[in-house]
Amino acid sequence: MTKEQLNDIVVSLFHEISYQEEKAVITEEFKDISNKELHIIDAIGTGSPKNMSSIAKALNITVGTLTIAINSLLKKGYVIRKRGEQDRRIVYISLSDKGKEAYAHHRKFHRDMLEDVLSRLNDDDERLLIRIMEYFRNYYETKNN
Repeated sequence: MTKEQLNDIVVSLFHEISYQEEKAVITEEFKDISNKELHIIDAIGTGSPKNMSSIAKALNITVGTLTIAINSLLKKGYVIRKRGEQDRRIVYISLSDKGKEAYAHHRKFHRDMLEDVLSRLNDDDERLLIRIMEYFRNYYETKNN
């Protein structure tokens, strides 16, 4: 296999996963949000509230870009925005009940997709895939820092 063929596979895989995700995740229940908004919901998560800077950093976007998306998610009822009690300049974001449902729905799509892929691999191939994916993740994390 040539590097060009490998590049074509990676690009095709990225587009296919994005397409399948959009098809599966944007259902009747969540038709008012985009894939990008779902990824913001995923970055917020269901734990303790996060400040805008940490969410933006996790997504590699500016706080300004995030603010626009958060305003939209706020209007749609997916997030809750609160100012810090000690420092009112800090804005904390958490998921509303509706946001938590969208989060769970999005996570289920990824979990089901992964389980389906892994069910087709033997143990050695599964370990190899995990090692390769960890390499990609580490490469991009290092590149972004």
